[in-house]
Amino acid sequence: MGFPNKYIFLEDIMHFMGEGKALKTISLFEGASETGKFSKTALKNWVGIGFGPTFIILSCVHASLQIHKVNAFRERRALALTLNDTKTAVNKLHQMVNIVVAIVILIISLLILGIATKQYISYSSSQLLLVVFIFKNTYKNIFEAIIFLFVMHPFDVDDQCEIDGVQMIVEEMNILITVVPRGDNQKIVFPNSTLATRPIGNFYRSPEMGDSVEFFIHIATPAEKIALIRHIIISYMENKKDHWAPSPLIIVKDFEGLNKLKVAIWIRHKINHQNMGERWTRQCLLIEEIVKIMKDVDIDYRMIPSDINVRAMPMPSLVTSTRLLRSWSSSGSQ
Repeated sequence: MGFPNKYIFLEDIMHFMGEGKALKTISLFEGASETGKFSKTALKNWVGIGFGPTFIILSCVHASLQIHKVNAFRERRALALTLNDTKTAVNKLHQMVNIVVAIVILIISLLILGIATKQYISYSSSQLLLVVFIFKNTYKNIFEAIIFLFVMHPFDVDDQCEIDGVQMIVEEMNILITVVPRGDNQKIVFPNSTLATRPIGNFYRSPEMGDSVEFFIHIATPAEKIALIRHIIISYMENKKDHWAPSPLIIVKDFEGLNKLKVAIWIRHKINHQNMGERWTRQCLLIEEIVKIMKDVDIDYRMIPSDINVRAMPMPSLVTSTRLLRSWSSSGSQ
């Protein structure tokens, strides 16, 4: 028994998966993102073999699984690295606690056995105070690092974070330090006690994030053209439902000088900015579409007119030269 329609629509796929996964699945087929449907031929070209109705359903589910397979692998790898680093930090903390407990047990044992006298305890206490005074900053940093790592815990391994305005991906977490590579792959080591006092942005734990694109048009651009640009941009973004949230805000934000208007587009991705490459790819496609719209609507660029007053011109002089081309001199000599 075949399908009654020649096309498979988005609503048909949504019977087997959520709207988000259905939009990502339908985007795999050529032209389906714009029309919201794809034909049996498009699916056959994507699969490469013949199929029946049951296989179509399985293919759509398989396409959705392919989309999420890479993300699941990345999350699994990040989780494994996080657990490994956490285990290492816990082991080091366990060793430190063992040392402290061993010292306490030794002191109590000496007191119970009567080996430690008052003079010995007084001498040991004075030496302990001296050690604490010398290493008080180290103990303070260790305590703050433990609180930061096990209580605050603002990020995990492989999270995209922003620290002091610089975006980095967490590579390694220890009990005292955190290692993050910069954009040029230079590794930076942050003491956890220092990170505890800094604001840290975590893209991975953020919800769907916003973005903005700004461009200039001439101040003399008619209001009808501005409205047409707004309508075309909104239509383009609404056709990309798997990339952008609906109803972007497009406003004339400001003017610069006497000849330019600044137009701002405030948009919201269907992803956060953990995958920064995907963010810039989508923004690049949007900017290319805006440039295409500008050309289609015939938006031109004009500079501010300037007055040029010519008060005097030098008199032209007759220039005489005795230099001739070689061909002329040779023909003249003949």
